[in-house]
Amino acid sequence: MPPQPAVTVVGGGLAGCEAALQLARLQVPVRLIEMRPVTPTPIHRGDGLAQIVCSNSLKSVEPSTASGLLKQELDAMGCRLLDAARACAVPAGSALAVDREAFSAEVAARLAAAGVAVERGPVESLPKRDGHLWLVASGPLTSAALIDELGRLTGRPALHFFDAIAPTVTLESLDLSTLYRAARYGRGDADYLNAALDRDQYETLHRELLAAEKADVHAFDRGELFAGCQPIEEIAASGPRSLAFGPLRPVGLADPRTGGKWPHAVVQLRQENREGTLYGLVGFQTRLRQAEQKRVLRLIPGLENAEFVRYGQLHRNFYLDTPRCCEKDFSLKGRPDVLVAGQMTGVEGYVESIASGLFTAWSAAARLRGLDLPPLPPTTICGSLLGNFLFDVTSERLTPMNANFGLLPDLPVPVRGKLERKLARGELARRELGEWLRCPSVEDLLRD
Repeated sequence: MPPQPAVTVVGGGLAGCEAALQLARLQVPVRLIEMRPVTPTPIHRGDGLAQIVCSNSLKSVEPSTASGLLKQELDAMGCRLLDAARACAVPAGSALAVDREAFSAEVAARLAAAGVAVERGPVESLPKRDGHLWLVASGPLTSAALIDELGRLTGRPALHFFDAIAPTVTLESLDLSTLYRAARYGRGDADYLNAALDRDQYETLHRELLAAEKADVHAFDRGELFAGCQPIEEIAASGPRSLAFGPLRPVGLADPRTGGKWPHAVVQLRQENREGTLYGLVGFQTRLRQAEQKRVLRLIPGLENAEFVRYGQLHRNFYLDTPRCCEKDFSLKGRPDVLVAGQMTGVEGYVESIASGLFTAWSAAARLRGLDLPPLPPTTICGSLLGNFLFDVTSERLTPMNANFGLLPDLPVPVRGKLERKLARGELARRELGEWLRCPSVEDLLRD
């Protein structure tokens, strides 16, 4: 008979799967419960674990970006899902993008190889058990019953914001004689397909995005849209040039057919599977009705006959008021046997969710071993986001946040030049994270 789990992870998304793999790595008996397919969600397909439903990009790997630095930090900490993502990567220039289905299957295989028991069905209550911890990483689409249970335990109402998904089309339906491959400023491989728009085409697309009929969303409020994932029609509503200076920015995307000139605007498409048969429209998250998506997006040159295998949609995301609900180890105040991780804590983004799952798993394992982990260094992306931002009570309402350099403190010694400052921040973060990993309690936790 397998050992009784010391930790039950609720939720088979990115944070939950990373947490389960970290606990298995730390020799903690663990089981993972995913509610799908017994209880479906409006946006997931099938019952795959670690399912990516929005963009297939895990953002930049460049060390001069916050996302790239975060990946370096997680690599130093032995992150499991980043390694799985690289095994399922598809061409995406300087970004790490994955074949969604291959990635889900890879994560499931790694969980099985690590001996993590996976169960299916909803979790609606979190009863206390001797020697047992709950690690809830059920994500922004947590079931209503579990949201109610968390509300009862925290004594605080759930928070929410709205997020959007971009559509996906088939390669064979695109006019490749109209599209061209290019990397911005010629950096890296030309992994993106680009649709050039002249002024008239751009203005027509902008006008039709504003006029198109939108899908009804219950309790939708424009002010509750997540800033990093605005629907394309909402960006268009900001002004006539908002798209050209935003997701359709042409700068650095020279069109070889016009002597290397920059178009008036550019729509980019990114490969979404290993076979290269599916492409996603970059930055085209939308809540337009499906028929309107087909009509309007086929106005883009090269997409006149585009076949849509997935339409964009808007969905409501739940999260907790973390600074007023949780202790610094992400346990609930008043219920130290319940820890939370992932997007429900207020982190936003795939890699940020993975980071949250990793750190909360380490917190759970440390608790079981009687270890006190020191705070993550605030000079790191992990520490600034998970240790500082999520527990800042300056604002009356927590707003979800991506990794960014603005979270980091000033450098101890001023550095001139924007790029040089970013690289210096990265060097400092890597050095101080290395020192943190050598702390006695951290070394004891990670010792085989």
